[in-house]
Amino acid sequence: MIENEKVEEIFLVLEDKLDKTVSVLKEEFATIRAGRANPHVLDKIHVEAYGGVSPLNQLGNISALDARCLVISPWDKSLLKAIEKAILTSNIGITPTNDGNVIRLVFPDLTEERRRELVKQIKRMGEDSKVAARNVRREAMEALKKMKNNKELSEDEGKSCEQDVEKKIGACIEEIDKAASAKEKELMTV
Repeated sequence: MIENEKVEEIFLVLEDKLDKTVSVLKEEFATIRAGRANPHVLDKIHVEAYGGVSPLNQLGNISALDARCLVISPWDKSLLKAIEKAILTSNIGITPTNDGNVIRLVFPDLTEERRRELVKQIKRMGEDSKVAARNVRREAMEALKKMKNNKELSEDEGKSCEQDVEKKIGACIEEIDKAASAKEKELMTV
């Protein structure tokens, strides 16, 4: 890479945005249930509590009882109804059971049809992440082109930097594909 502060800044921004793209995708994948009880399925659920809205994972302990059952133990038992309501309205496809002390979520086995729907959703999420990575590439390329036009970079330096950008984008897209295929494999394993 060329020793130039502006170029270094372009690459730092590029790498940061690509890292965020991949980590957001992996977080989204964690919220897709694969037939096993995974506390991350509840990450996006917010509960109306104490006059405001709080993430479910901040209102109690969430633990996996076994491979197919999650147990939510709220610190304040008066929140049981609110938590139950939030889970029902969240559309995660699981009906909570409230015994007065804890809420149990029993994960049913996924049907073949549901697995295929989830695989399509994963592919769509992967494609969206690739589009985001390509947008980051476009921003970096435009910044480099601007530097070339302003004679801050020579043609050769510009070409070299553009090749480095392409390599980083290629590595990011490869990582996105790996994450998507790993999640697909997890879903299709019965």
